[in-house]
Amino acid sequence: MRLRELLEYDRIVVQCHDNPDADALASGFGLYTYFQEQGKEVRFVYGGRYPIQKSNLVLMQTTLQIPVEHVEELEMPELLITVDCQYGEGNVTRFAARNVAVIDHHQVSGPLPEKSEVRSKLGSCSTLVWELLREEGIDVNGDRRLATALYYGLLTDTNNFTEIAHPLDKDLRDDLAFDRSLITRFRNSNLSLKELEIAGQALIGYRYNETYRYAVAMAEPCDPNILGMISDLMLEVDAVDTCLVYSIQPFGVKISVRSCVKEVKASELAEFITQGIGSGGGHLEKAGGFIQPELLEKAYEAFLEQKGLEPYREFREGVEAFLDWRMEDYFDDIEIIYAREYEADLAGMETCRKKKIPIGYVDADQVLPRGTRICIRTLEGDLEVEIYDDLYIMIGVQGEVYPNDRAKFERGYRYLDEPYVFSGEYEPTIKDVADERSVSLVPYARSCVPTGDVFFYVKRLDHRVKVFTAWDEQKYMLGREGDYLAVRRDDLHDVYIIERSIFEKTCEKWEP
Repeated sequence: MRLRELLEYDRIVVQCHDNPDADALASGFGLYTYFQEQGKEVRFVYGGRYPIQKSNLVLMQTTLQIPVEHVEELEMPELLITVDCQYGEGNVTRFAARNVAVIDHHQVSGPLPEKSEVRSKLGSCSTLVWELLREEGIDVNGDRRLATALYYGLLTDTNNFTEIAHPLDKDLRDDLAFDRSLITRFRNSNLSLKELEIAGQALIGYRYNETYRYAVAMAEPCDPNILGMISDLMLEVDAVDTCLVYSIQPFGVKISVRSCVKEVKASELAEFITQGIGSGGGHLEKAGGFIQPELLEKAYEAFLEQKGLEPYREFREGVEAFLDWRMEDYFDDIEIIYAREYEADLAGMETCRKKKIPIGYVDADQVLPRGTRICIRTLEGDLEVEIYDDLYIMIGVQGEVYPNDRAKFERGYRYLDEPYVFSGEYEPTIKDVADERSVSLVPYARSCVPTGDVFFYVKRLDHRVKVFTAWDEQKYMLGREGDYLAVRRDDLHDVYIIERSIFEKTCEKWEP
């Protein structure tokens, strides 16, 4: 998407997430500046319960004159652009709008509006906005305040540039003409004396699980960004692979989650902790969430009843026990499978085959060149593979996509002459990992149908399972209770997850 495509609208609101960080402020400032210069009526806003409090962000906002507003209500705009976040996420107040666009660098959390630009491999949304401005012929260095904001946004979102990998991030870092003295002031204003005391107390009072190598800490009420700083520091400890830092606020409980091991996605852990009581999500390594007090109260009562415990005398003690339980439950009730090493207990599995329902397939090297590293988005998780001569990408009945190879395909499917017609809600795509370009598979898809001659073993899950497939050994597919673990009969290391609703539509038990 190009920014010029949004110029058909006159009343535009740019919205960042409810607890803005430097990257959100910078990228929103960049969009605000562009649309204002194009003569549009534009506002830059954020929702949530409280205005910005963190000292470096207040300094950044005032010094660079970023016109961001904290709002509780919003008159419906012609166009609402969420920046550094995605419309409908738990950390974004949902305001009504006639049209919605998304500009973000996080993992896609659900269906996106038609006008969207999401590049998950970038270190910051500031980099994406900088690139979009460059595509419109705008020299950001002509506005020293904006250049400084974007530089600081990337600096803070990549842990002082230590997490930079994408060439565009490096270009922004090297090319911007920023105010060095202001950056020094911002970097040395991260903590107030009170926040330093809060961070120190939280770190001293940590709880540690030696078996699963995770730590939990409670911080006194503070700006949510302080929780992220505390959890970042905890993760630097050699004995800590995963951590949770939380703060009991007047309006609920804020959490910050970090992970440095592939077996735990921080975003998934945050979702698990807040399931049924709030919302959570984020990156593979960094995530956060919010727990609603009224939902927490009900879950807390159920927790006490299940454990046969009396109510704790202090609310904070009860929250501590409840979150410790959720962390323990996450690690206790899970099985991790590495497909290349897995030896399935076939005696406990049933034999199935695919129903003869027409689906789609794509010859991958007709979409992108051989050797291209691509991300295939599935309902159960993302897979990264490299395109080779005989790679086929299947499109299932719900728009789910998964890899196959020609030899296996021809043993299990029959080519059809009729054209493929996609009927799902979300058009399947693959993403070029190197340049973040998303490509729709539908124009390249052809029809096929299972022959019924290929069989696989399945087991209905009664617990959570993470599968590192033979296709991608760095990211797992997550199976929940009620989903199915599948093992292909002619390749016992082809292990994967079939989501329950897909299994019911496409698979049938087979008895010889």
